[in-house]
Parts: sequence; C-alpha cells; structure tokens
Amino acid sequence: MSKLTRRGFMKVTGAAAAVAVSGVAASIPVAAATKAGTMFGRRAELPKARGPRVVVVGGGWSGLTIAKYLKKEDSKFDVVLIERRATFMSCPISNLWLAGVVNLEFLERSYLDAARFGGYTFFNATVMDVDRTSRKVHTEQGYVDYDYLVLAPGIDYNYAAIGVKDPDEEYQLRTLYPGGFIPGSEHLSIKNKLDSFEGGVFLLTVPAGNYRCLPGPYERACMVASIFKKNKINGKVVLLDANPDITIKKDGFHAAFDQLYKGILEYHRDSAIESVDVAKREVKTKFDTFKFDDAAIYPRVRASKLLERLGLADMKNPQMEAHIDVLKYNVVGDKRVYVTGDSRPMPFSKSGNTANSEGRFVAKLIAARAHGKEIDWESPHTICYSAVSTDPLQSISVDAYYKYNPKDQSFGFDRAQLFEKWDPARGQANLEWARGLYRDMFT
Repeated sequence: MSKLTRRGFMKVTGAAAAVAVSGVAASIPVAAATKAGTMFGRRAELPKARGPRVVVVGGGWSGLTIAKYLKKEDSKFDVVLIERRATFMSCPISNLWLAGVVNLEFLERSYLDAARFGGYTFFNATVMDVDRTSRKVHTEQGYVDYDYLVLAPGIDYNYAAIGVKDPDEEYQLRTLYPGGFIPGSEHLSIKNKLDSFEGGVFLLTVPAGNYRCLPGPYERACMVASIFKKNKINGKVVLLDANPDITIKKDGFHAAFDQLYKGILEYHRDSAIESVDVAKREVKTKFDTFKFDDAAIYPRVRASKLLERLGLADMKNPQMEAHIDVLKYNVVGDKRVYVTGDSRPMPFSKSGNTANSEGRFVAKLIAARAHGKEIDWESPHTICYSAVSTDPLQSISVDAYYKYNPKDQSFGFDRAQLFEKWDPARGQANLEWARGLYRDMFT
C-alpha cells in the first residue's frame, strides 16, 4: 500500500469538498481515496469467490430471502450478504412482543445461522459506496467485487414531512419519541415506555404514503390499548391517521376500536401532523393540537438514504425510492444491480411476506439472467396477520396478489381476500405464519 502523503491527503479532501459543493455522485472521493491508498483501495478479507459473486446489501426479510434462494437457484453462485447489524430483529410480530404475547427471542435471530444453513457468507460491515463501473461495493473494511448486486437497505424516516426540519429537533424526536418501525433500539425504547407508563395520553401516528406495514400502526394501537385494559391503566391511546380512513382491514380495525377498546382508544382520521413541539409534548395538525404524555411518532417513510448517496434514488418520487425497471427490479440501464424490499417504488405492501415472496422471484430472475435467459414477472404475495386482542390472542388478516396493467403501467390488487372477523384460531395462525417464515429465512 502506498504511503499517504500530505499532498495525497490534500487531493482526497479536495475532491471530497468539491463533491460536497457540487452534489456529484460519491464515486469521485472513492476513486481519489483509492489512489491515495486508504481502506477503499483494499479488498475486504473474505473467502475467495468460487463462482459468480452476488452481493446482497441488507439483512432484512428481503435480503435474507434473496441470499438463501440465490444458492437454491444456482449452487455455483458465491453469495455474500452484507449487513451492518450483528443480530437480526424482526419488525413483523414486534407489536405482539410490545404487548407481552411473545418474548424477545421470538424476534431475534442469528445471521451466522442463516448463512451457515443457507450456504452463503455473512459479512458484518457497513456499505459506504458502490462503483458500478468496476463493480465494487466499498465498505469500511474494504471492497467486495460483484458480478451481480442486490440492494435491499430498507427504509429511512422523512421527518421534514411532519414539519421537523431542524436536525436538533429531529434527533430530539428520534430519541424521545421513536417511530418504532425500524427494528432494534426503537422497539426496545417503546417497550420500556409501555412497561413504565402510569397514565395519561399515549400518542401514536399513521403516516401518509406507502409506509412500512400498512396495518402495523393500527395493530400497535390495539396492542397498546390491550395493555391499558389488562393492567387497568388510567390512560388513553390517541391514534392520529394522516389518511382519510384506515388503509387496510378497515372494517376489522374499526370494529376492534369500537367493541374492544371503547373509551380507551381514540381514532382521528385526516390528521396529518404539520409540526411537533417536543418541549411542550404536543403535535399540531391542520385543525387541532394534541397534547400527550408519551408517544411513538411514526413519520412518513422514504427509501434508505444509501440509495440517494449512490445516485440510484428517484428524487422526484415523494418517497425517494429507487429508479428501477418495475417488472425486473434492475436499476434502469444496469442489469447487474437490483433494488428490492422497502426501497423499491412499486406500490406493493412494504411487509414481511411481500418481501419474502418478492425475494424468491428476484433470486430466480438473477439466476436466469446469469444463464442468458429471461423470465416473466411474477406477483409478490402479501399474507399479513394483525392482532387485535391479546387475552385471548385474536387476529384479522389479508391474503392478496397484484396485477400489472401495461396500458397505464400501473399495479393493482389481484385475488385479494380480507378476513376481518377476529378469532383465536387466526391469532394462533398469526404466530405460525411468523414461525414458518423464520424457518424459511434462517434454516
């Protein structure tokens, strides 16, 4: 490795400054850093590829599924899953954990186990850049060459959409009243809040747009209300919905609000948040101001900021999702790079089962293309259970596919079935659904 001189250092920092001013893609400072001999110029210490290498970035439901099924489609693939977290924690079923239905071990899994059973390599690292010309993924531990690349980095939050634009205010809000739809510390924080809540108003919100897990905020409201009801807490759950009405399973949720939690759960439709005052503990909508004692404030979602950094986000899209072929998932003009899961722009549900079924198709597609073939688009499958009570556990559900209209290039529901009368059998099916998908991804 060449020595980094003062002159070389000035070249690197000068290039970085030029990028910061001009907004040019991040490949410039990476190239400069490579020439200067920094970590970007080193190959990551991974086993040598023994076949076409497919790098999957992101170890959520989408990335885990794709990594496993790439090996099932073609055992010659050398698959590397890059994930910055050391341990997997599931967002699906987390609402039931908040309410004490399952323990934390039910949500957590080992990436090492997934890699061992799936026959691929788990690389615990953070992606910093991608050079699509030389086909390199740069991490803080060096670069990884790829023949195909799948980006499944999930979501980020868009706090500006709820009137919070100052970084200081945003991080106060993130810290004190986390959204709770990016698994990990957010969920643990909300669990601690609920375990120690003694009374008053607990505020929850539903964002606009195609957010992660459409029924999730309504299920969470039911679970928090069930805690208040069971423990006889003198409190009220206030749910502010930015949408005109409940977005999915509306009859089932409305019935649960009215029949199970009347006087405990207060639902407000058409209540998009316009500003948040953290110090006063209040949010403002177009027509009202709501005060709260504690909260989990879920802002509008956007695609992972990694895509924006890589120049792959459609900045005209209100959720800044990837600019890809919506039938084949590859970046427009680049059949070597794919974007899946919650960062893709199609209006499919941003949910676990959708990501899992979608991931199987993408694995099949990449395997076909690696052999010079093409396959037709296949619809993802959305199966989603939502708990409405805990004692006993009872759930409602949806089972749906999607169809594509080539005339106006739009997607819609196909073969959709709603099961909105809750019962204990569906509650147990909820848990079995999760166990089955965990087995699929981790064994």
